[in-house]
Amino acid sequence: MHKVKSQVVLLNRILMRYNIEGFVDLLSKPLRLVYLNFIAGVARGFGIAIGLTIISALFLSILARLASLNLPLISNFIARIVRLVNEQLTPPRY
Repeated sequence: MHKVKSQVVLLNRILMRYNIEGFVDLLSKPLRLVYLNFIAGVARGFGIAIGLTIISALFLSILARLASLNLPLISNFIARIVRLVNEQLTPPRY
């Protein structure tokens, strides 16, 4: 009997350490689970959008600086890329 009790106490410690109670509670409320996953997805999407914007801006500024160095072969290629991006960023005229 003592062995069973010690194993139950050990199992309880393990379950408390990994917060199994919170996980089971979350699984018992499917609408809350959907809501939390939706919020997490929106946050990830927002983070990706902001991060991609910052990385793209840095990349384009580096390309613009390389183009200003007037390296013959690279500068023409970079200038075309920068022009294409600027054309896409300007609003269309009707």
